Amino acid sequence: MTTVSARPVARPALSASGLEKTYYSTEPPTQVLYGIDLEVREGEFLAVMGASGSGKSTLLYAMSGMDRPTSGSVRLGDRNLTELNDRQMSRVRLTEMGFIFQQAHFLPNLNVRDNILLPALKAQPKGRTEVEARVDDLLARFGVDHIAHHGITEVSGGQLQRASICRALATEPKVLFADEPTGALNSRMTTEVMDALSDVHRDGTTIMLVTHDPSSAARADRVVYLRDGLLVDELVLGSWSTESAAQREDQLLSWLRANGF
Repeated sequence: MTTVSARPVARPALSASGLEKTYYSTEPPTQVLYGIDLEVREGEFLAVMGASGSGKSTLLYAMSGMDRPTSGSVRLGDRNLTELNDRQMSRVRLTEMGFIFQQAHFLPNLNVRDNILLPALKAQPKGRTEVEARVDDLLARFGVDHIAHHGITEVSGGQLQRASICRALATEPKVLFADEPTGALNSRMTTEVMDALSDVHRDGTTIMLVTHDPSSAARADRVVYLRDGLLVDELVLGSWSTESAAQREDQLLSWLRANGF
């Protein structure tokens, strides 16, 4: 393990113990995760890196309850998520987790604002006035209020991803999951989206990011490396700043090379 600097120790927001995932739809069955133990602390920005096929997205899906692990447990705070039924887990994802993916997955028949508002109202159906105010505040904060009433085909990819961050935060989640959120963006749009995520993190939001992009991962407090379904190393970077960006990326690239990335 390589350590640069550490943040004060906080209690786990999300943790996995002995996490395994095997897909039995293939012949022979395919095991993707092998006994993963991982904690994401409250307020931490964690990045997961590794070569294609290493199990990064599978780990995120298993820890967020989007997919059931074959064995092991996942805890959100003090709750064991692996003990919840599908309906209970869906409610947890809706009200206590936020998600950003490589594609925005917005509904084409709704404008940008309504795509953000719909899940927030579903999570808090009796608080429409409060929810609408929160959505409008988020749109303004992340610089997409001027496209709020545009159709989703009328805005750029970077604007859609910033709108996705608004959607993910509209329910005030305990943990924000991001799976390759800049994978389909150019460098300018990537910077826009990562600046927005850095702002979210400074507010104290816990973030788990899966990425292939070293410049995006360098924003994280800590980076873990996954190889063939096993966590093999971690790099603690501490708090990000614009002034430290180049140095952090150099440290990360050196560490990635050492791990065969």
